[in-house]
Amino acid sequence: MSSLYESLILKLANVADLATQDQGTLTPQAKQALVRSTKEFKDSLKEANDYAIALPGGELSVEEQDELVRMLEELKERKERQLAAFVDKIGRISSSQATVKMEVDSTASTPA
Repeated sequence: MSSLYESLILKLANVADLATQDQGTLTPQAKQALVRSTKEFKDSLKEANDYAIALPGGELSVEEQDELVRMLEELKERKERQLAAFVDKIGRISSSQATVKMEVDSTASTPA
């Protein structure tokens, strides 16, 4: 789809070139070429706009997208903190289980 957006620049340049080509009166062929080129640009612009709107979040304004990004970054940070706390808790549980197991092993190997 990036080729669509890249082609917009070329089509706009073509329209500008045809519009400024002859500063005098335009021949019927030049008018036709300008109309055709302008229509191609307009159609491509509409297609690019439709594509952008169809993207998830494409209907959002820039401000709404920025707010969504900020909220998602906060969610990510909160989840990272939760994961770190969970890993820390698991580490403490594992080390306490190892201590209990060592105590049981030493008790079992002590003669009565």
